[in-house]
Amino acid sequence: MATGWAGDGAVQDQIDATVEDAIKRARSQLPQGPARMRCEECDAPIPEARRKAMPGVRLCIACQEAEEQDNQAHSGYNRRGSKDSQLR
Repeated sequence: MATGWAGDGAVQDQIDATVEDAIKRARSQLPQGPARMRCEECDAPIPEARRKAMPGVRLCIACQEAEEQDNQAHSGYNRRGSKDSQLR
């Protein structure tokens, strides 16, 4: 149900464009190029299976998990979706 001069599919087109932009942004942040043999944080060897699965990988699993937890803690997004936490 579009209003004004917008076409009937305008809202869905905007949603699709937003999703496509988010996908492009996420893909651009993936590591690229040759994978490292050793973790750049702790110098632990990175298994061959991980290097094949993640081209351009630079961290071992433990360091990658720690980095992702740190990024989530500082992301600023409320991922819980609780109404009470949104009202605070």
